[in-house]
Amino acid sequence: MINKKWDVILKDEFKKDYFRKLGTFVKHEYSVGLCFPKYGDIFNALRYTDYDDVKVVILGQDPYHGLGEAHGLSFSVHDNIRRPPSLNNILKELYDDVGVLRSGNDLTDWTKQGVLLLNSVLTVRANQPLSHSGKGWEIFTDTIISKLNERENPIVFILWGSYARSKKVLITNKCHFIIESAHPSPLSASRGFFGSRPFSRANDFLEKMGIDKINW
Repeated sequence: MINKKWDVILKDEFKKDYFRKLGTFVKHEYSVGLCFPKYGDIFNALRYTDYDDVKVVILGQDPYHGLGEAHGLSFSVHDNIRRPPSLNNILKELYDDVGVLRSGNDLTDWTKQGVLLLNSVLTVRANQPLSHSGKGWEIFTDTIISKLNERENPIVFILWGSYARSKKVLITNKCHFIIESAHPSPLSASRGFFGSRPFSRANDFLEKMGIDKINW
């Protein structure tokens, strides 16, 4: 369904009643209206970054709800799509933090290096933010966070905004490193996101742990 290791780690979740009901709900939603991301892209975060390869988790809430924006990775859009404001602020902080100027919007290259770009809710109706919340996705993605928490190899969890920060209760293993700040949304970025230096702090921790840094 996703890839070998995640399929093994999550095999019991796939059998649970809530996940079956979630699957039925999602299939119906996609059959009767426009939803994002594309059906085949729903699990891209897990497909691109396998369990053992995760070095950094950047947690979002739910997918972008505009036409063509979401492609299964939190905060990322394809290069031919207009850059959403939150992503614009993320890339501004990236430049200010580590001097990296990205011309594109697609963050898939991060996932290939061990950055899990995970939304808590993996699907959404067009132009209706949070329309698929409370349907079971949160149970599934909380399990993903909990399974990562069980790992002995250190992970950096980057939590932006109050919703992502609420997931901190799932990260109890002292070997991991949590970076938290305000959300990169224009509504809150100036209240603690700008200047938070998440990219250099993540790499400093990885280097300290003897783990290859991310080429942001």
